[in-house]
Amino acid sequence: MNTFDGKIAVHAITWGQDHLLAMEEASKLGYKAIEPWPSFALQYEDRIDEYKEILNSYGLQLSALYGGASGESGRKFTDPSKRQSVIDFNVRLAKIIAACGAGHLVFGPGAPRTHSMTSDEVKEAVKTINEAAKRTFELGVKSCLHPHLWTELQDENELDALMELCDPETVFLAPDTAHLTGAGMDVPAIIRRYKDRVAYVHLKDLVPRDVLKEEVTMVKGNEALTVFCELGLGTIKFEPIIEALKEIQYKGFVTVEIDYSTSTPYQSLEICRDFVEQKLSIPIRK
Repeated sequence: MNTFDGKIAVHAITWGQDHLLAMEEASKLGYKAIEPWPSFALQYEDRIDEYKEILNSYGLQLSALYGGASGESGRKFTDPSKRQSVIDFNVRLAKIIAACGAGHLVFGPGAPRTHSMTSDEVKEAVKTINEAAKRTFELGVKSCLHPHLWTELQDENELDALMELCDPETVFLAPDTAHLTGAGMDVPAIIRRYKDRVAYVHLKDLVPRDVLKEEVTMVKGNEALTVFCELGLGTIKFEPIIEALKEIQYKGFVTVEIDYSTSTPYQSLEICRDFVEQKLSIPIRK
């Protein structure tokens, strides 16, 4: 049997703007790495040593930051007028990532989703993604496309088109188990299809579809509260996903994530930790 060689991290999103509490409680739970909010990390872009000291004080390492076309309302990969803004934003984040000894930048798409990408929009997105990824790669940071419900990059045909046209040497993939599943994708199949480019992973669960008022892909905004849940309490079968990661000999970070807690952030990420350790047999507190 293949062993799982990846590393487990936790996402700070569950704690909202309580950034220091996120690190404190993540550390107490035994997590060794964290993906903080980029807005928090950017507060220290001119004080990197101070930021590194904060991480070290909690016994945490930086796993990645979330960038891409996110971080500015209405900004999208498909909008050529936003190209330089996307490039500049991600270079700033990549400098922080590199200075902290990490190596991955999650390329979140722009929102809100209004329609499927046209062929012309795909071409424009490719230009922006390629140029931004080239710049971050020069800093030692891999930029990883991250399909996301309710954004410009949601569906499998859009992902395939971008992965085909983007530079395979500098553009990688960050699959999210819940966002891929919610968009109707087969997560293990996606991992195997892009085995040479999977560089970062979000581990996330979906509530049962009959709990939702409408289809997962139509839920928007604050209704996302009803979509995601703690690992093991939803519908996703994680064992085949982990098997696919083992098969491709994945050695990177798998980041546990739940956007909103159904109780408290500490309790939610404790449930997730216990699921990973007990059900997936992957140690976190080691």
